[in-house]
Amino acid sequence: MKQWEVVIGIETHAQLLTQSKIFSGSSIAFGAQPNTQASAVDIALPGVLPVLNKGAVECAIRFGLAVGGQVAPKSVFARKNYFYPDLPKGYQISQYELPVVVGGKLAIQLGQGETLTEKTINLTRAHLEEDAGKSLHEDFHGKSGIDLNRAGTPLLEIVTEPDMRSSAEAVAYAKALHALARWIGICDGNMQEGSFRCDANVSVRPLGQKEFGTRREIKNLNSFRFMQQAIDYEVQWQIATIEDGGRIEQATVLFDPETGETRAMRSKEDAHDYRYFPDPDLLPLIIDRDWIERSRAAMPELPGAKRDRFVAEYALSVYDATTLTASLDVANYFEATVAAAGKASAKLCANWVSVDLAARLNKEGRETGESPVSAAQLGGLVARIADNTLSNNIAKKVFEALWNGEGQSADEIIEKQGLRQITDSGAIETLIDAVLAANAAMVAEFRAGKEKAFNALVGQAMKATKGKANPQQVNELLRRKLG
Repeated sequence: MKQWEVVIGIETHAQLLTQSKIFSGSSIAFGAQPNTQASAVDIALPGVLPVLNKGAVECAIRFGLAVGGQVAPKSVFARKNYFYPDLPKGYQISQYELPVVVGGKLAIQLGQGETLTEKTINLTRAHLEEDAGKSLHEDFHGKSGIDLNRAGTPLLEIVTEPDMRSSAEAVAYAKALHALARWIGICDGNMQEGSFRCDANVSVRPLGQKEFGTRREIKNLNSFRFMQQAIDYEVQWQIATIEDGGRIEQATVLFDPETGETRAMRSKEDAHDYRYFPDPDLLPLIIDRDWIERSRAAMPELPGAKRDRFVAEYALSVYDATTLTASLDVANYFEATVAAAGKASAKLCANWVSVDLAARLNKEGRETGESPVSAAQLGGLVARIADNTLSNNIAKKVFEALWNGEGQSADEIIEKQGLRQITDSGAIETLIDAVLAANAAMVAEFRAGKEKAFNALVGQAMKATKGKANPQQVNELLRRKLG
């Protein structure tokens, strides 16, 4: 049976975090009543002129620096001509021959747990453009409505080389780009509101063949799960079509989440179909070295650099450091927790942030910034585990109390609820003697070779102190007494 190779490139439209549109002063706030945020510029009334939003350019520069691309000293806006009901001008202002960012790369993580591997995805370009409006087909009695609120919304379109070879790689890239855009503050990443949308160009070719197959573009994938499902279906469809003697026609397709299938929307246009030419109403965009350096100085520490620093400074594993740098909020929370607990407890802090805290946030659908337990409070809790004031099990009770607002600090809750760990060897030894005397049958089973009986005896000892005895001391003293 012939072996096939999948080839995928991704085009992403990231809505930029500006207060107004890219060529007008209209608001871009989400959720407004239809056509209440469309100015004369947005709907292309005669005689109006576009004025470039400097904030959108700042976002593009930040992105170029973050991916190591070349920020072009001169780029040009062009008119991309096509007709669609939600495009009132009859053209979209975009960039074509001279984009604002050229090249760059983004590292993605593949696999799970400690078996993570890294792959680099090369970027072709990133260019500024305006969004179109939106056609509405529901609740219009068989007709369609046009909402021009989105017309003119600033976008950065980010285009990769065809470097991905599976849906898993495509999703890993989309997640990495999504995280980076949020990290550097250029996009809120809200996929449900259309702030971050991906198009996947998918083709297949016989394994070993150099020439690319014919690609089909899956448009407007607004969730990572849908992206994986759409690509997997499209790949299987293309392979089956070719193996049945058919040909792949270049096309734009949509993914239907309800059926799990892709369906053709229109034949795919090429660049010449859009009749690009420089927009006569906009001067070339000039970005000088000083502007770039000012932007560089304002950039946060990037995820890769922060991950490497976490490994070096806090002696974390690459896996832990990667998990903690998945978002800037998580990374900052971790460092604030370490500051409160002490650097010697960094590994323990990493465990609490990436496991216990993350699980509770996920359960309640909250972001790190919405945690009821502050980093200082969690750091205080970790400090009490590190100095043996608390066992891990009792620490979970203290965490729960902090989460529910039952105290301002771990120390307050420990004193209020009498949760201080028993570490006095004499007291623990007396307790173990009582447990052994009361459980002669379990002692006999252990001495007969049944290890489970030892665990049962440990359980009895911990139960007698309501979990407050130091578990390690209980284990050591119990084994010593049992010979």
